Amino acid sequence: MLLREIEERDNKQVEDLIRTCLIEFGANKPGTAWTDPNLGDFYHLYNHEGSKYWVVEKDSKIIAGCGIGPISGFPHICELQKMYAFKEARGTGAASQLLEAALDYARLYYNECYLETFNNMVAANKFYQKNGFVALTKPLMDTEHFACDAWYIRSL
Repeated sequence: MLLREIEERDNKQVEDLIRTCLIEFGANKPGTAWTDPNLGDFYHLYNHEGSKYWVVEKDSKIIAGCGIGPISGFPHICELQKMYAFKEARGTGAASQLLEAALDYARLYYNECYLETFNNMVAANKFYQKNGFVALTKPLMDTEHFACDAWYIRSL
């Protein structure tokens, strides 16, 4: 497995990864990443200071990815964004590698890291808690991801 920053050629594979995972968990609906207008262009979306997206590649196929991005109105808090992994990547350590890279990068710019997810993504919720994220009772702010029903924050 190879962990690396996203390249422009990865855009379609990353979109396919995210859409496949959203379908798997019944999150292929409005209020989720499903309707994000930049879903197929992460190379450009995450190509500026304070933002970055990483992928894990195995046998020339992207099997997992995640990003760090700013939150409007919260200059010292970033968001862990679009962290998804195909079934075959789960339990391989790919998510841990991604999270480590993302949080190391986030520490350069932010004091805290926020994320939004779904309660039915049970393994992901356990993973976040195991890695120091604390559950919140409500979202940090209103976002376009109004369908999310689990929110976390962690000090960096």
